[in-house]
Amino acid sequence: MAALDSLSLFTSLGLSEQKARETLKNSALSAQLREAATQAQQTLGSTIDKATGILLYGLASRLRDTRRLSFLVSYIASKKIHTEPQLSAALEYVRSHPLDPIDTVDFERECGVGVIVTPEQIEEAVEAAINRHRPQLLVERYHFNMGLLMGEARAVLKWADGKMIKNEVDMQVLHLLGPKMEADLEKKFKVAKARLEETDRRTAKDVMENGETADQTLSLIEQLRGEALKFHKPGENYKTPGYVVTPHTMNLLKQHLEITGGQANNGICFLRFDDTNPEKEEAKFFTAICDMVAWLGYTPYKVTYASDYFDQLYAWAVELIRRGLAYVCHQRGEELKGHNTL
Repeated sequence: MAALDSLSLFTSLGLSEQKARETLKNSALSAQLREAATQAQQTLGSTIDKATGILLYGLASRLRDTRRLSFLVSYIASKKIHTEPQLSAALEYVRSHPLDPIDTVDFERECGVGVIVTPEQIEEAVEAAINRHRPQLLVERYHFNMGLLMGEARAVLKWADGKMIKNEVDMQVLHLLGPKMEADLEKKFKVAKARLEETDRRTAKDVMENGETADQTLSLIEQLRGEALKFHKPGENYKTPGYVVTPHTMNLLKQHLEITGGQANNGICFLRFDDTNPEKEEAKFFTAICDMVAWLGYTPYKVTYASDYFDQLYAWAVELIRRGLAYVCHQRGEELKGHNTL
């Protein structure tokens, strides 16, 4: 398909022209999005509405197992999957169930297919969240962390559309507090912000269950910490992108986990610093990294440095030069400028 045709197709899905052009630069993503759109058109006809188009883009950009593309497109095109939370659940389901056939009954249950969240339910959930925080809202007004309200409402209504929840929060907060005043536009003092974030963390922990907390309820540092901990659990190697799965994979992984407990060959983990120029490295940077690793809950078996191996690397370099397999370039940087070595 010509680039112009693809650009027109992608913008018809609801992508901005800039986003569509960026997508075209990624050949793999472009091909998968075109295929998804083509399959959806077979169900919907030539026109794909923006909401469906955005979901198709989310599917194409996040799906790793292309075998599942047709399966998931059919659910999106038929509106059985019509919200971002459902799409995220569907992607996680196919990632966790790599073998055929997919149990469609279990899939639909886990992805909220057929679950209808009414505007009235969203209104009630948001109202309940606001009532829990009404005193603090009245004091802090628009300085209050509104993400906390959205997170609590979403915890109650897992399959609700996030935009609908946000719109309802905005409307009810406006009704409660009225329009923003000049004081609401001023930046908060850091002390007050720290106190609010602590309250948010405590409340979010109380409200959420099973460790499922919406990003809006977490402080930035907690969100970063969550990203750092998104490793697959022992026995879930198949969730790694590119992992080869055979009909025997799941049973073999299960047996391996039962025998080893997730550790093989007395496996250990090193923390290695890339101090390729030790003279310019300061101890405070190493200390800060060690502190962060400890804060994340990890204890490395041993801390090593790239410079530990410099003597060995130097000896190997000398030996390679002696054998005529390497050389030393004496040109200065100024002499190399403007030359393309490729």
